[in-house]
Amino acid sequence: MDTIVSVAIGAALTLVVVAVHYARGTGWEPPADISQDVLEQRAAAVPETDFPEPMNRSIGGGAAGAIPSGEGGAELAEGDEEEEDEGFDPEAIADDEVEYYEIEFAKEGETIEIANNENILDMGEEEGWDLPYACRQGQCVSCAGQIQDGAALDYIQHEHNEALFDDDLDDGYCLTCVAYPTDDFTIETGEQP
Repeated sequence: MDTIVSVAIGAALTLVVVAVHYARGTGWEPPADISQDVLEQRAAAVPETDFPEPMNRSIGGGAAGAIPSGEGGAELAEGDEEEEDEGFDPEAIADDEVEYYEIEFAKEGETIEIANNENILDMGEEEGWDLPYACRQGQCVSCAGQIQDGAALDYIQHEHNEALFDDDLDDGYCLTCVAYPTDDFTIETGEQP
């Protein structure tokens, strides 16, 4: 009987000590969150580069598939050189030559005005739309869209195009990250050949 009473008194004293301890508090305060400061210091220590954004919101992995041998055109004969497509420089358009076109975004259900020196992807993002992209340099098909009104080159010009073939362009496909309007049209974003 003495043992039971001793254990009960010990347990009661322990509970009283624990209750008093937690009632007073430990005085411990969590340290301030320094994660944002650390990220800013690391970012300041890394030099700026011209590398594209790494696969942001990309669709399909952000790279065009390899072309099997014998496809995509005939082999170059010895001594022939591949014709280099110079592309289009939107910055070369003088202010007095800037023209605006009505571009209807079918999936978004809205029409916006885009100048011939503004690319389709950037202007769509300025509207707050979450449009797909990856490289932003015309080297993949992640940002591809399909012009509903006909062949792409009738309505846009590309600054660079390393991912679409002539057949794709004839079917209305364009790379919105490097596509600049030359006429009014309707586009289905997120459509790849």
